[in-house]
Amino acid sequence: MTPLKAAAPAPSPAPAPAAHRHRRAARIRARLKHVVLIAFGLVMVYPLLWMIASSIKPDALIFRDPSLLPTKTDFSHYADGWNALSHPFGLYLLNSAIVVLGALLGNLVSCSMAAYAFARLKFRGRAFFFGMMMLTLMVPVYVLIIPQYVMFSKIEWVNTFLPLIVPKFLATDAFFIFLMVQFFRGLPTELDEAAKIDGAGYWRIYFRILLPISLPALATTAIFTFIWTWNDFLSQLIYLTKPELQTAPVALRNYVDATSGASWGSLFAMSVITLIPVFIVFLVGQRYLVKGIATTGMK
Repeated sequence: MTPLKAAAPAPSPAPAPAAHRHRRAARIRARLKHVVLIAFGLVMVYPLLWMIASSIKPDALIFRDPSLLPTKTDFSHYADGWNALSHPFGLYLLNSAIVVLGALLGNLVSCSMAAYAFARLKFRGRAFFFGMMMLTLMVPVYVLIIPQYVMFSKIEWVNTFLPLIVPKFLATDAFFIFLMVQFFRGLPTELDEAAKIDGAGYWRIYFRILLPISLPALATTAIFTFIWTWNDFLSQLIYLTKPELQTAPVALRNYVDATSGASWGSLFAMSVITLIPVFIVFLVGQRYLVKGIATTGMK
């Protein structure tokens, strides 16, 4: 008796023309989107690239030649700009570093403590005080400049770094408090309860339990504080009028005043040097920044 032969598998149907057209259209849209994004990115980064290129151009070609590849180069702007003012530019970078480190430490300590109180502790008027804190986000900074200056002038803090550092230790940046509150609220309360069973108090829970696992929120606060304080011009211009106390943003303005707009190459060269710490901090902390923003928006 002859065995039965297995039936041959039916050929798979050819993809429908409509599905093929849909996939092709999706690929075209994706490529167009990438082209638009790349073009937009080039437009946004062009001023930065132009400034870097202008820092090595002769002064006569800076505004005459808008290209990013200079036909002639002049690297003397970096040496001339470093010593163009009454003090070496390194002193202004050091002053900026002092202000930034003080503000950074103040925000990390005070804002995290305030956020811990709002997010994990229960006390009378917590919702009211949190709402008042959030209302300060809508107060323009220009409204507070004159009262703050009068107050700091009476206690003789003008021409010192204190007006730029001490307020940071008083949790005056509501944005960072709100950011950390959102992060702390996303952590399970079982961590606090387990620590209390082991005999831990509020301070120990804050220092030993919550802070070590709050690295993304702390890193986000640190990066934003660094960038905003390093680039701050108005408040540093108001409180630091002595040349030896001025920071890098204020010193850059003096290049135009001191040279009557004649040495733009030195100005651009020192601007490039001033931007280097910002780029380094952003590149190093980029992954923490993205993770911190993503986790604080989960709840």
